[in-house]
Amino acid sequence: MAAEYADGEWLKHLFTIGKRIDYDKLVRFLSRKYNGETMLCKNGRSALTLALKAYFEPGDEILVNGFTCYAVYEAVKAAGLKPVFVDIDKSNLNFSIESLTNAMAGQFEVIRDNGSEIASEPRNDGRERSGPKTDRSSVRGIIIQNTLGNPVDIKAIEKFANEHDLMIIEDLAHSAGVKYKDGREAGTVGVATALSFGKDKSIDAVSGGAVIFRKEKLHEIKAPFKLPKLSDSLRARFYPMFGALCRNLTYIGIGGAVMRMMVKIHFVEKSADSKLDIERLPSKPEAVRALNKLKELRRSGEPPMRDFCFVHDRAELLKKLQRKGYYFGGLWYEKPVSPERYYNKVHFPEKECPNALYVSEHIINLPIYYTKRDLGPALTIIEPYLEKGEGQNE
Repeated sequence: MAAEYADGEWLKHLFTIGKRIDYDKLVRFLSRKYNGETMLCKNGRSALTLALKAYFEPGDEILVNGFTCYAVYEAVKAAGLKPVFVDIDKSNLNFSIESLTNAMAGQFEVIRDNGSEIASEPRNDGRERSGPKTDRSSVRGIIIQNTLGNPVDIKAIEKFANEHDLMIIEDLAHSAGVKYKDGREAGTVGVATALSFGKDKSIDAVSGGAVIFRKEKLHEIKAPFKLPKLSDSLRARFYPMFGALCRNLTYIGIGGAVMRMMVKIHFVEKSADSKLDIERLPSKPEAVRALNKLKELRRSGEPPMRDFCFVHDRAELLKKLQRKGYYFGGLWYEKPVSPERYYNKVHFPEKECPNALYVSEHIINLPIYYTKRDLGPALTIIEPYLEKGEGQNE
């Protein structure tokens, strides 16, 4: 509930006045940082859509992390492409070279429903399939997301991409400022970099995003030019204030109820419900906030990263945590493609991604707005519920 805006930050955000020049300042900063051509966007999914449109042809397939959010799926589809979900490694929540190799080796088959592709499942399991076999020859790209700030093995994936003639798109919603093991910064490797400035992202400006084209585009892309809708700008401006109000009301047990009411009457918009729109810009105050957060990140050198662990009886554990004042719910839980209310639209191939399915059912990730000291009592509550030997973070 807007915890990034605690300690009076919500008041500063409420009265931030942006100017047209603030767009230019943010564009220059990002262009220098990631060495490319920058366009500001309404949100992260719009930025990712523009990145995909610039480098791929309609109908191309794109390898996507099997533990992700609906915004990624939506962006791939909006660009006219086909997502291929790839299973993940439990130790870092990213796909491995082994799972990427399986996806490219033609071990899957497209399932069709009334002529429309809806899913893919293992081909050699003894069961008949209604769709044609495929060798994944139409796979043209790969989206790297560095899940929860945990970096991929970029050298291995870069080698894999080169071997299969795949273009890399880096999605930094979780990982702005993260360094790969070889010393390069996330966002400086692929042909394009997409950033989200949405709620609870590594750069939290409530809303907004950006795309940086780092290599020559294959298709001309029109830069977003429309100002945000007034309703969206007002929601983004007042959300931190509402969050501060609800955090205080939580101490008397009604904070969550008040926030749910605000969502219902559209005073607050859930992150997953932000509409994709490749023509609109972020608001000027959001550009100010995003630039300030990026500069803070550069000075600190410590990008936000969520620790995670796997537990049993998660619903029971979450209730115990909430009774002690810890709200861990709503953060990449329940389904491999979050949030659950959109899951049926994705037709996720669960049999191909058993690790992603396991993780979605057992993960607890620790919100970045709690300090280690704050988390002490919470960790005591969590410890008896830990699943042993399942790739836990230390």
